[in-house]
Amino acid sequence: MSATTRSRTPDRLCAEAVDLARAAAEEAAAPGVVGEHSGLVSEGDRVVTHFFECKEPGYRGWRWAVTVARASRAKLVTLDETVLLPGPDALLAPEWVPWSERLRPGDMGPGDLLPTDAEDLRLEPGFTGEDEPAPNSPVSEEMAELVEAEDLEVTAGAPATLPVVPSRGSIAAVAEELGLRRARVLSRYGLHTAADRWEDSHGPKTAMAQAAPASCVSCGFLYPIGGSLGQAFGVCGNEFSPADGRVVSLAYGCGGHSEAAVMPAPPRPAPPVIDETRVDPFPLRPSPDSGSVPVASDESSAELGHS
Repeated sequence: MSATTRSRTPDRLCAEAVDLARAAAEEAAAPGVVGEHSGLVSEGDRVVTHFFECKEPGYRGWRWAVTVARASRAKLVTLDETVLLPGPDALLAPEWVPWSERLRPGDMGPGDLLPTDAEDLRLEPGFTGEDEPAPNSPVSEEMAELVEAEDLEVTAGAPATLPVVPSRGSIAAVAEELGLRRARVLSRYGLHTAADRWEDSHGPKTAMAQAAPASCVSCGFLYPIGGSLGQAFGVCGNEFSPADGRVVSLAYGCGGHSEAAVMPAPPRPAPPVIDETRVDPFPLRPSPDSGSVPVASDESSAELGHS
């Protein structure tokens, strides 16, 4: 407990060595940028750090920190270190962010190269012929057994040693047809993220699609695409459409629909059966001449209270 108390209480000789600390700060800094003494703090037994204001332009709130110390039972205070540190209200640069996290769509220009991380979740290994395909791959062991059962030819070797057009019925030919004969292909995660982006930019929830006369699934300008994404997306081929050359959702639409001019106008609603905007009078008592109550002609009925 006594050691803790001594470490929190500044050493008297070290606390009085303000001139020594200022001289060290002025030696490390440019002339005229060391300001007033702004306090001190105890770093431990016989170790004190003095703070001086920094007048350097661009370093608002920073301060020079000079640490001094002395040996046990010694009266000579020596210099430990001098550094420029930010204060509680210092102006600091924003936290550094790697380029891979700063990059945004559209940032690439002509001549720019974007290296893809080896562990990119959007990609997964394709079929190269150098190793066994993944268990869930269309060119897995099950496909090889099918090729053998059909008495077809299987071409061995890496893609670099294979002919340009693989032999029909070979595993390489199947991989070529499915688009898997590459080092890496889109993973399921990559497909989902791409579909989300396309859905947000050209999907049924956009303002253009909400005002369109029909969706792209019935438009003659829609060019279908292959693969699993072809069930929900296509490419727009209308030069007057805002989505020309873009991948659009089948539920997207615009005013340039191929059949917009021949589409029948929506039917007009029938007039209402009950007009709720008009108020009909409803008397509390029937009129004498309405015929619902006979008119009394004798005095006897009048005396009995009949009207």
